[in-house]
Amino acid sequence: MQQRSIETRNTILAAALTCFSRSGYDAASVAEICAEAGVSKGAFYHHFATKHAVFMAILEEWLTRLDSQVTTYVESATDVSQALVSMAGMMGGIFSEAGGRLNMFLEFWAHSSRDPQVWQTVIAPYHHFEELFAGIIQRGVAEGTLQTDDPEATASAVLALGIGILLQGLLDPKSTAWDKVAVESMQTLVKGLSSTVSHNK
Repeated sequence: MQQRSIETRNTILAAALTCFSRSGYDAASVAEICAEAGVSKGAFYHHFATKHAVFMAILEEWLTRLDSQVTTYVESATDVSQALVSMAGMMGGIFSEAGGRLNMFLEFWAHSSRDPQVWQTVIAPYHHFEELFAGIIQRGVAEGTLQTDDPEATASAVLALGIGILLQGLLDPKSTAWDKVAVESMQTLVKGLSSTVSHNK
């Protein structure tokens, strides 16, 4: 019974992702999601209180995968500088996996900005990644491969770089190889942080 419940929940999530990507967050309805999933509204509301709740579940699952990938890169790299450049190489995979999700996320974020309470739940993952990358930068400072007096600001710069390239890729996907741009940009940033270390030595 529990396994069937898990399968139903996953079916609803997959259907919601299809509907949000196809119709947009605002236009997609619970009825459309139920029809796509082949479930009743009762089954939907058993698992999710609102359309917002199912969207947040999709977002959280995607961010959890990104979180796991970031951790893997940090743990497998020889140092933080290498880890940051390797992570920038994830950009191609993010574009491939995200597909229509980026447009969907942007629409939802714009929608949420009109509701302060909902916005707090949306911005929380960003703050999580700020803290995660600040910890990574601090690790680089401790191992002597990076130099910065403000790991939090440097972490914000790393995130700004990644988010900016994602947005450029969304607006103009075919103009260049955005994953290559991400790697080269991160190499430039890391070189600047590393050259300070060399200079101080």
